[in-house]
Amino acid sequence: MIKPLKKAVLPVAGLGTRFLPATKAMPKEMLPVVDKPLIQYAIDEAREAGIEEFCLVTGRGKDSLIDYFDIAYELEATLKERGKKSALEALAPSSVQAGSLVAVRQQEPLGLGHAIWCARSFIGDDPFAILLPDDIVKGRSCIGQLVEAYNQTGGNVVAVTEVPPEHTNRYGILDVGSDDGKLVEVKGLVEKPAPEDAPSNLSIIGRYVLTPDVMKYLAKLERGAGNEVQLTDAMAKTIGEVPFHGLRYEGTRYDCGDKAGFLEAQIAFSIDREDLGSSVKAFLKKYKQYMDAP
Repeated sequence: MIKPLKKAVLPVAGLGTRFLPATKAMPKEMLPVVDKPLIQYAIDEAREAGIEEFCLVTGRGKDSLIDYFDIAYELEATLKERGKKSALEALAPSSVQAGSLVAVRQQEPLGLGHAIWCARSFIGDDPFAILLPDDIVKGRSCIGQLVEAYNQTGGNVVAVTEVPPEHTNRYGILDVGSDDGKLVEVKGLVEKPAPEDAPSNLSIIGRYVLTPDVMKYLAKLERGAGNEVQLTDAMAKTIGEVPFHGLRYEGTRYDCGDKAGFLEAQIAFSIDREDLGSSVKAFLKKYKQYMDAP
């Protein structure tokens, strides 16, 4: 019997060095895409998938991520007093049910695998989702699509996309078995292989559904690429123990951990908005000369 998935872990302890100086005094996950911070997109996506419990794996100086989901009594009282109904409605998604969000500290930056291990008490014996807020997927909930696949196959399911062969050394890459064009069997995983050593060009993005079987391998805290505890290595060791699949998800992914990807997300998410779309299309025309330039 496949156990229902109701938990999500969000690793948010990174330093955000690619966005300095902005991230000197604020978590990168609080950077807004249009008018919502990255962390909100991740929580919204998880809630759309039916996930009810959340664990933020944070670091020093990141308490504002927890505060963001708290009740802002003074702000809400002021908005009510002034009749700012639309502003109050905009605040609503930043609220979570009491007791549904917890936070744990990752004291040292020892990799994604270590961050997930820090959430071991929250995970317990339950299946769980992982969402990396740096990745935003526009369209139907990506983690929701993984949950649908998990409900059919059980085991581990990861979101995958094709990358240029010369970029395999940037990602976790799948060694694939059977492939129906959407769901692929995972025979192996390699963390950041050189292009000549890559078993495919199918890369994992920042969306995972995992069973608790992975935790016994993370608990060993074995170092891998970059001298960090790699989640990819621990997942690879579960192959053969539990079903393992990659899902070619529907939607467009924006890597908001990269400046160009972050800027593209601003355009993509604003251009479809009723309140912004026409203005964005109008000002983009002013920059056409630069787009046509060599």
